[in-house]
This record gives sequence, structure tokens and C-alpha cells, in this order.
Amino acid sequence: MTQPTPPVRTASEIRRRRVLAFLPLALFLGLAGLFYVQLYAGDPQTLPSALIGRPTPDFALPPVPGLAREGQPTPALARADLVGGGVTLVNVWASWCVPCRDEHPVLMEMADDPRFRLVGLNYKDDPGNAARFLGDLGNPYAAVGSDRTGRAGIDWGVYGVPETFVVDADGLIRFKFIGPLTPEDVTEKLLPEVEKAARPLETAGS
Repeated sequence: MTQPTPPVRTASEIRRRRVLAFLPLALFLGLAGLFYVQLYAGDPQTLPSALIGRPTPDFALPPVPGLAREGQPTPALARADLVGGGVTLVNVWASWCVPCRDEHPVLMEMADDPRFRLVGLNYKDDPGNAARFLGDLGNPYAAVGSDRTGRAGIDWGVYGVPETFVVDADGLIRFKFIGPLTPEDVTEKLLPEVEKAARPLETAGS
């Protein structure tokens, strides 16, 4: 019994098969390249947020048990605390966050600045660890909310920790800074945004 003769493929058919075989890899590399550009293009510390110019999310977080400042219990944090006063900086932090430890001396320097009120959102943290963290390094916050589940952080659009939000007196988010603050960041990026957020207050009072 004779064996059937395999079909003879032309050069164009062979090239077409090779292109089809390579196509999935090419699509994958293209998508990976697009993702990389979107992720790393521009300044990662000032990634745009859909919440800029919009009211802060509605939240009410309990205090961190055992956390004190100047001998007094540190109050809890809710949206109502961000409305009706001056400019507020909301700093998202956690005791397990290494960059938060690097940033902490900068926050301590900022704590008594009269141009704003500094509060903390303790993100996905154990309250005992959070209290020890600030007990050892110092507590720069006028109020701290314990976001153990991370739900409030999700509503705020938190990418990671630390992050810092500038909120004006009407409770509108005016600016978002991603990553640990340095003295240069405070001077060159954060304080100009604080001044912008305070301008409506100055206009209203003039």
C-alpha cells in the first residue's frame, strides 16, 4: 500500500503560517509595552485622580485605640471633619509601610504649620502596631481614622501608601501626592497646592 503524498506548500503559505504563529506574541508584546508606558510615563508622584475637584468620599472611621498626642487621645476621622475649616492634608499611612517611616520626620516638621491641618488615614493596619509606630516616632496628626478593611482607602482611590491629599474648606479634593514626601516635595509641590486651595477662603474673607 502506497503512502499518500504530503501536500506541497508554497513559499507564501509557509511565510503566512509563520506570521500567524508569531501574531499572538506580537500582540502580547504590544499590550505589555502600552501598559508600561501608561504606568511609568510622566511623574508617578502626581498621577491624575478622578477625585480631583470633587467632594471627598463620605466616610466615618473610628480612632486608633491607645493613640495619643500631647497626652490627649487622638480623635477619630470623618468627612465632617474636613468641611468648614481651613485646608486639610489627609495623609494615608501604615506601620508596615517602609516609605512611611522615611517620610515621618517630614510630617513631624509639618505638624504645627498654621496653613493647614494634618490628619491621618491609617490604612489596613493593626491598631496596636499603628499606636506603637506613632508612639515611638511621634504623632503629627490632629486626628487619625483607622481604616482596617481598606474600604475608605478604596473610596479615596488610594494606589498605595503613603499618599497625601490636599482638601479645601469645602471638602473638595484639590491635589494628590503619591509616595513619601521629602522637604523638597513639600516646598516645591505640596505648599503651592495648599496656597491654591486656600485662595477661595482668602477671597471670601477680603
